[in-house]
Amino acid sequence: MNELRDLIAREVLSKVKLRKVLLYALYLFVALLTQNMLLTQLRIAGVCPMILPAVAVAVGMFEGASWGAILSLILGIFADMAFVENTILFTVLFPALAFASGFISTYFINRRFFAFMGAALLGLLVTALVQMLHTVAVDTFTLVMFRTVLLQTIWSLPFAALTYLPPARWIV
Repeated sequence: MNELRDLIAREVLSKVKLRKVLLYALYLFVALLTQNMLLTQLRIAGVCPMILPAVAVAVGMFEGASWGAILSLILGIFADMAFVENTILFTVLFPALAFASGFISTYFINRRFFAFMGAALLGLLVTALVQMLHTVAVDTFTLVMFRTVLLQTIWSLPFAALTYLPPARWIV
């Protein structure tokens, strides 16, 4: 009798996990479509906002370091396929951001909006700096690149707030 009860409990838990994974897949797909279709059209001084690092941070904060890194790895693979200039940049960066935010939210900060915005700010800044370093490896370095890094980070913050509020909070 206990074995049957344990089997039923595992079956229910796996359905709940499957539902959660499917909801996160939909969330990541909508974020990727929003990034590629909508946000590429919103340019200030030639800089587009990015929400994908904030999505990786949100997934890491709400699902923990391990699951956040796995889901963000999938996001990074598809983001690298969507961006022509990248090969494996986002595939490596997004799981690292999710793991770091999951670790920090487990031990040091809470999962509220203000803490998320601070973590998203750091994630956006790290992403912009890594993109700059990737460009420096190909081209020459100029100080204008720092202006682009700051502008991309600031321009992405309002959209980062949208990645926290409805979608990530409803899935958890």
